[in-house]
Amino acid sequence: MNIAVLLKQVPSTESYIGISDDGVSVQTDNVKWVINPYDEFAVEEALRIRDAHGGAVTIVSVGTGKASEAIRTALAMGADKGILISDPAAENCDGSGVARILSTVLSSIEFDLVIAGQRAVDDDNFLVGAAVAEFLDMPHMSMVFKQEISGDRIQCHCTVDGGSAVIESPLPALFTTQRGLNEPRYVSLPGIMKAKRKSIDIKTLGDIGLDADTIGRSKIKIVSVKFPPQRAACTMIQGDSDQAKAVELVKALHEQAKVL
Repeated sequence: MNIAVLLKQVPSTESYIGISDDGVSVQTDNVKWVINPYDEFAVEEALRIRDAHGGAVTIVSVGTGKASEAIRTALAMGADKGILISDPAAENCDGSGVARILSTVLSSIEFDLVIAGQRAVDDDNFLVGAAVAEFLDMPHMSMVFKQEISGDRIQCHCTVDGGSAVIESPLPALFTTQRGLNEPRYVSLPGIMKAKRKSIDIKTLGDIGLDADTIGRSKIKIVSVKFPPQRAACTMIQGDSDQAKAVELVKALHEQAKVL
């Protein structure tokens, strides 16, 4: 079974994110870049499916040349090869543009299943996976925390509002990941050494038959980037006993917070 994994490189959630002087972007000079955490679930699940059913895992990504580091990490986890679309015209794409690029790449390779993270932790738009499935006119299941493949069909357990749903679909199909699907493996030293011998095919938009006009202009414009407003310091309620503290709390809620 040939599986394609859609992967994005994002700033580590542990990195300090500063605002650039232009006020509409973030500083990335000292940011640690990692695989999007939800995409890690996708890589891990693809490897498990490949090990159970045979085939190969191909990582597909859109980004700058630095994104090859994230692909190389996925290769060290056990993926077989990678494809990176790196082009200046693609650097400011919105989710729809990225989905158009990814779907164009996928249409040129053989796959039985596509797995993607449900969202990227940098922009949180939940768009790319569903848009790729739409562009390729294939079934899409989101927020999957369990999957089972039998023959040419896949059954997915998906998180929905208030509970879960079980959805079955023919292959090829695309699903996006949710926490609880698996626990991504750590990269081992032998895996790192093997990854150095695996190929990453770096292409431009022209190489896949696209250009800036084909992708279209971004439908999203960032007006400004600001830090959340600082919260006022909390008030500690003092008192000699629990009863006295309760009296002071009610008094503060009434006189200061004006909520009683």
